[in-house]
Amino acid sequence: MDFAKRISHLRAEGAYAVLARAQALEAQGREIIHLEIGQPDFATYPHVAMAGVKAIAMGQTRYNPPAGLPALREALAEDAGRRRGIEFRAGQVVIAPGTKPLLLLPMMAVLEPGDEVIYPDPGFPSYEAAIGLAGGVPVPVPLLEEQGYDLDLEALEGSLSPRTRMILLNSPGNPTGGIHSRQTLARVAELARRRDAWVLSDEIYARLVYEGEAPSIAQMPGMAERTIIADGFSKTYAMTGWRLGFAIMPEPLAEKMNLLLTHSVGCTATFTQMAGLEAVRGPQDAVDAVVAEFRRRRDLIVAGLNAIPGVRCPMPMGAFYAFPNIRSFGRSSSELAETLLDKAGVAVLPGSAFGRNGEGYLRLTYANSTENIEKAVAKMAAALAAL
Repeated sequence: MDFAKRISHLRAEGAYAVLARAQALEAQGREIIHLEIGQPDFATYPHVAMAGVKAIAMGQTRYNPPAGLPALREALAEDAGRRRGIEFRAGQVVIAPGTKPLLLLPMMAVLEPGDEVIYPDPGFPSYEAAIGLAGGVPVPVPLLEEQGYDLDLEALEGSLSPRTRMILLNSPGNPTGGIHSRQTLARVAELARRRDAWVLSDEIYARLVYEGEAPSIAQMPGMAERTIIADGFSKTYAMTGWRLGFAIMPEPLAEKMNLLLTHSVGCTATFTQMAGLEAVRGPQDAVDAVVAEFRRRRDLIVAGLNAIPGVRCPMPMGAFYAFPNIRSFGRSSSELAETLLDKAGVAVLPGSAFGRNGEGYLRLTYANSTENIEKAVAKMAAALAAL
């Protein structure tokens, strides 16, 4: 069959491919420790889940405004603004079924064919996919391991051109767990203002920070009118399957997003949004407890990885990923990931699944029990020692 050229660049997301192989091995009776899928291993917090159940029971299963329920938009404007020290209005907030549409649709609203979008590499695979679907040209910029996977500003400046229309950031980041410093964000903001470029800031992991802070570029002077914050409920509230995301942007763009949502997804399920409202307005104790638990797991997995000869793993400051350097083994990241799955029964992702600059690394999620993390690191150590 012949298909449109606009989808010719799309590839399967690496995590799903590794998961499929791991599940096939499990079906054969193998024990597999899953460190490949980036989702919390906790159940949705009970008070949040019950709010969704109650909403269904009360018949809140009909259409609602494409941009989201007014009550949730108001709550998110207040909560997101308070956490970032910025005043947001409900009219700046749009709701979508997951955060991925809020990466693609803003690009469709502001990019013309051939416009360039700078994005982090290694980075979330959907960034490059969305840029291409929107007609843009993806321009990867590396992250620096020696600087905690902060953005390579020299490379960024060298990548700017008259066609640069957007700079995409992700902090805390997937796959590295790195956080952009205030100095980095200030420089990016200066360059964006100078080039009259948009900034799309993926802040889905903003609540999962273990030391210090994860500042938002929206806090920088002159950035309110050119920043799109993409966020959601999946990571913070363990709601991956609920599909609930939100974005904050200048109101004129939010009005265009309302049209794009109308003609693409229609609206986000009402009962899902009611669960989201409870998540934002309700107690945050469970979030704090989960962050503390992730910190313990992070310390455990990083110490374990650094104890393996040939592995070097910087300390991730946010999210729930470790991104160890495995170049000393002289094998591609894909080959090493396959070896660990086949020989050790540990499912991890090759760094190359996150872009060219991810080669030489592996991504492991520590959204798993301490028992499984300890077992996985021991199995990895044995398998790597046998190479």
